[in-house]
Amino acid sequence: MNKWHYISAVCAFIIFCILWMTYETPFIQAFDKGASDLFYEREYITVFHYIGETKFIFSVAIILLLVILIRLKDYKLMLFELLSIGFGYALYHALKRIVERPRPEIVDQLNTFSFPSGHALHGFLYLVTVAYVFEKIVISKTTSRIIWTIAIILFLLTGLSRIAGGRHFASDVLAGWMLGYSWFILCVWWYESAYRSRPDREEI
Repeated sequence: MNKWHYISAVCAFIIFCILWMTYETPFIQAFDKGASDLFYEREYITVFHYIGETKFIFSVAIILLLVILIRLKDYKLMLFELLSIGFGYALYHALKRIVERPRPEIVDQLNTFSFPSGHALHGFLYLVTVAYVFEKIVISKTTSRIIWTIAIILFLLTGLSRIAGGRHFASDVLAGWMLGYSWFILCVWWYESAYRSRPDREEI
């Protein structure tokens, strides 16, 4: 990670805070309505919500832990995954209870709160965490780029599926992505800082 990742993470967190403070303003409401008009009831997008379901995410997370243990034997990377995915889950649940934004008004709506989107935040975190871990396993840079590209496409579609299904406002989804990115970069900084601080060789 270079300094631009850290700068962009700070910017993303600022955007998250702005969305939190302004989601009731006419500008954000117009943004939400425009996104809803564009994506609502697009069935080919709605189906992607399944890969953002909590049970699916934690199933993938368990498999990823085993991959790290067997292939890399990197226990700090295992803790990194737990921080990224596990704490990310707790983070969006806590924020929903703090913000208490009602969901969009549709038939058979969920009875939980809306801001931020858990599918967007948690979906982002587990997909980019998978890509980050597999980047350390695969040798080919081309394969690594393909994995990252797939992860990006999937987290975008997972977030958009919540707008298409009427479960979230677009600002909920954008906020989830922004906070997810900020938290992921913070976790990466923590993980990589230990290796930067290690001496290349022991002093004689």
